[in-house]
Amino acid sequence: MLKNIPALLGPELLSTLRAMGHGDEIVIADANFPAEFLGPMVIRADGISATDMLDAVLTLLPLDQFVDETAIGMEVVGNPAARQPIDDEFEAAIARHEPEKRYTKIERFAFYDRAKKAAAVIQSGETRLYGNIILKKGVIRAEA
Repeated sequence: MLKNIPALLGPELLSTLRAMGHGDEIVIADANFPAEFLGPMVIRADGISATDMLDAVLTLLPLDQFVDETAIGMEVVGNPAARQPIDDEFEAAIARHEPEKRYTKIERFAFYDRAKKAAAVIQSGETRLYGNIILKKGVIRAEA
């Protein structure tokens, strides 16, 4: 255990977050997400909700300041304008940690294609549908 680091973030995930560079992406996926054979390393977080994991990750991970899409969810198949209850929780976590950033969504297969290029997929125990989000890492600026 370390001070000021959420206990949900295990050593493998901490190492991955630290190794990521500006513009690299990480996926927080629900329990139904096809993570194992997608390509990137999979970090298991069974029993942890996607929203709790998002909140923990955002305590350490800055979001990219140079692009509009830095926290990207998955659209509902057949109804891209639909909102799921988890969308509100994703937005609330982003607002707490990165108030200038907004949550956007993309089509399911576009999400999978983007996830294939991620640094890692955190496979949560989230059972709510569409509990998936991609985060694009930003930079830590030197103090003036």
